[in-house]
Amino acid sequence: MKIEHELTRWDGKSKDDTTKIYETYHTKAEFAATIIKLMNNPSCQKGATWLLKAFLESNNKIDKKQIKSVYDSLHQLDDWESKLHILQSIPYMPIAKTECKKLERFLRVTLTDKNKFVRAWSYNGFYVLAKQYPAYAEEVKQFFEMAMKDEAASVKARIKNIMKKGF
Repeated sequence: MKIEHELTRWDGKSKDDTTKIYETYHTKAEFAATIIKLMNNPSCQKGATWLLKAFLESNNKIDKKQIKSVYDSLHQLDDWESKLHILQSIPYMPIAKTECKKLERFLRVTLTDKNKFVRAWSYNGFYVLAKQYPAYAEEVKQFFEMAMKDEAASVKARIKNIMKKGF
C-alpha cells in the first residue's frame, strides 16, 4: 500500500485529499492495520487518525487487537486534530478492562486541552467509558456539572447532547 507515501505528501488540510486516499484504499484487507500502524509515524499521524475515524464512521469494524493498538498509541498523539479524531472514534471501539486506565489517563489529559473541541470530545469519551464501566459514572457526572459552569459554549452544547442520552 502506498498510503504512507500519500499521507506524507498530504498538506495536512485538504479534506478532499484524505477523502481520495480513503476511497482508494479503504476496501483493502490490510487498510485498518496499516493506518493504525501509521498513527505511530508523526508525519502520518493526523491523516491516519482521520482515516481511522472515517473507516469506523462508515460502519467498518476493527478487531480487539487493533483496538488495543489504538489505545496503546494514545500517549503518542501529538497534535490536537489527531487527538480529536481518536476521541471521536472511541464510541466505535469497545474498551477492554485492560485498556481502561490508559484511556482514562488520556481522557484526563485531553479534558484540560487548550482546544475546546478536544475538551468537548474528551467529555464524550468519559461518557462512553462510564457507560461501559459504571464505576466511573459518578465522577463523570461531576465533570459534567463543573463543565456546565465553566466551559465554553461549544463544550457545554456537547455535554447537553450527551446528558440527553442519560446514564
